[in-house]
Amino acid sequence: MVNFAHPDELRGLVGQEVAVSDWLAIEQARIDQFAAATGDRQWIHTDPERARRDSPYGGTIAHGFLSLALITDLLERSLSVGGVTMGVNYGLNRVRFPAPLPAGKRIRGRFRLDEFADIPGGCQLAWGVTVEVEGGDKPCCAAEWIVRLYAPPA
Repeated sequence: MVNFAHPDELRGLVGQEVAVSDWLAIEQARIDQFAAATGDRQWIHTDPERARRDSPYGGTIAHGFLSLALITDLLERSLSVGGVTMGVNYGLNRVRFPAPLPAGKRIRGRFRLDEFADIPGGCQLAWGVTVEVEGGDKPCCAAEWIVRLYAPPA
């Protein structure tokens, strides 16, 4: 866990990897819960027997959007910023899912600060996020994620 007392401490870290999360297991139960929450129950995600038999991956895989949705959790597991009164997910500029995330594998997030900009009441950060699959050659998710942190001046 990397700790910062105030968002201003991130200002000088543009272009650097700032945090790497611990590994997080992605079990079939989590994939099934995501399928139920989103209505995306395609068999490649929810039917282990059919996926074992008919998919090119030899089993079920997580939704790409599940790996994307977990970037908030992965960041919070790896980085703490004090003095923040509110954080807002402002959006994404680019998202790719270069490789599948097989059920039962573990992932971790790598966070590179690509941009720091002042906004009224706080700052806007652009994170270059890579979600790695343990033992994988390619990440399961790569994104440019925009976050706004609101905090009184340090």
